[in-house]
Amino acid sequence: MIGRLFSLVIDCPDPSALAAFYQDLLTLSRVEDTPEYVVLRNAAGTETVTFQRVADFRPPRWPDPERPAQMHLDVLVEDLDVAEPQALALGATLLEGSDKPIGYRVYADPVGHPFCLVTAEGVTPEA
Repeated sequence: MIGRLFSLVIDCPDPSALAAFYQDLLTLSRVEDTPEYVVLRNAAGTETVTFQRVADFRPPRWPDPERPAQMHLDVLVEDLDVAEPQALALGATLLEGSDKPIGYRVYADPVGHPFCLVTAEGVTPEA
């Protein structure tokens, strides 16, 4: 093993606002909060997501190769039809072209980063 995941860092224009979205979506706790970055951690205190202020932020446009996703999260849920309205209420947007298949759906967070809600049917085994 070379290492383990320490933090996923997401560039954004307003770290506090975007962190609030993911704090509720992923049930994480805010452990550091400055004007330049916010750190969220899970209940076990192991995995983190950091939101970093970028002055000239250009949001990705899915699936436009001129403005690539840059990163995305797969969020495991039990039922897409239950999880979708909850994500939308937090500020997510169902992306155009997401045909709402069984197993996964593609969304954008409040500043345009794509993420997927996936169910066990949508998870493919590792090769």
